[in-house]
Amino acid sequence: MSDVVIRGARPYGEGQPVDLVIADGVIVRIDPADPAASGTAETPGGETDTTDTTVIDAGGQVLLPGFVDLHTHLREPGREDTETIATGSAAAALGGFTAVFAMANTDPVADNAVIVEHVWRLGQAAGLVDVHPVGAVTVGLAGKRLAELGTMATSAAGVRIFSDDGHCVADPLIMRRALEYSTALDVVVAQHAEEPRLTVGAQAHEGERAARLGYPGWPASAEESIVARDCLLALHAEARLHVCHVSTAGTADVLSWAKARGTRVSAEVTPHHLLLTDERLASYDPVNKVNPPLRTGGDAERLRAALAEGIIDCVATDHAPHAAQDKDCEWAAAKPGMLGLQTALSIVTETMVRPGLLDWRGVARVMSERPAEVAGLPDQGRPIAVGEPANLTLVDPDGEWTVRGTELASIAQNTPYEGMRLPGVVSATLLRGRVTAREGKIVNMLNRTP
Repeated sequence: MSDVVIRGARPYGEGQPVDLVIADGVIVRIDPADPAASGTAETPGGETDTTDTTVIDAGGQVLLPGFVDLHTHLREPGREDTETIATGSAAAALGGFTAVFAMANTDPVADNAVIVEHVWRLGQAAGLVDVHPVGAVTVGLAGKRLAELGTMATSAAGVRIFSDDGHCVADPLIMRRALEYSTALDVVVAQHAEEPRLTVGAQAHEGERAARLGYPGWPASAEESIVARDCLLALHAEARLHVCHVSTAGTADVLSWAKARGTRVSAEVTPHHLLLTDERLASYDPVNKVNPPLRTGGDAERLRAALAEGIIDCVATDHAPHAAQDKDCEWAAAKPGMLGLQTALSIVTETMVRPGLLDWRGVARVMSERPAEVAGLPDQGRPIAVGEPANLTLVDPDGEWTVRGTELASIAQNTPYEGMRLPGVVSATLLRGRVTAREGKIVNMLNRTP
């Protein structure tokens, strides 16, 4: 592995630029930037290769710990027509991620050691991000019988998070048993909070807009009631609970109450729930269909505040690729889900950084540090300091780009941001000191664009 020098970067967007020297996957030196060695201000981000060193001229851009996504759908095995672990890893690296968690709702379901090890090995083979499989809580995601949590946790994949995402573990006894087992295994149970008896036939957020447009409603209480129940179960079991894709103001209130009581609960919010609202339903475009649904502007405002306050711990993409035939159809028949890996940083920049709700150190907290802590990843979300692993993301805070589904790395193109001009550009991603993405292109093992 060649050494890497990053010249003129600003860690966390603070202070004067510094030069970082990376060797053997670790930051070995951080010195004040040498202006004489850097490129001009007009050409930030330039890359130069010497015999054994790759030099990246950051030009004062923001350097952050590599992002960690606790909620990604990579579709392999089973739906390789929509995404593969290789293409999803490419999208992740281009989005600034160095680790992602692949959800269990594949075909076959990742409910045993054989499947999670298969996913893990495919992630290693791709080599662009650390792919951590999420194990199913119940066999076949059916909610009837616990899956082999122990064998998945002790497998080569070392599963740390279990979730039936896409389905709620609705039976309180099953959920209680899962939480109890999780304490012995020191793992996290992540819940897709949706009381299924309240969402039969639901197509959109229950409210005035859905009623006017003729969409059957998905009530906020369907999410909030499960979160409240599970927080109580986790409190009594002294277990770690993680709440997936929080979408309502009421859920933020429940989380605040539960944390104040000492519940070991963490929670994530998606970029699309921070920015988009049910106002988009008027177009009847199924690209806006997602589960949980887009909520009201008041909900989005509360979610942004809760993320800034730490009530919601982190941002997770819920990256959900779908084939064209599963989205280019009538709303009721369309599958829920949106692409999210390559646009996540930009949406967080738009909704949290530009309004002053988070600074860049705050972005590091919600996109890297806290998700790494929740998942128990010792080498991710680490400080930018000498001796730390060089899992890093270089961001141009002043850059902008226009989203085009056809230009994204995913096989699918179901982005709700098509044609939007978004702020914040990922200039480079490094995984253990190896450049994996650079200026919108994937970089191979020799740090050369193919």
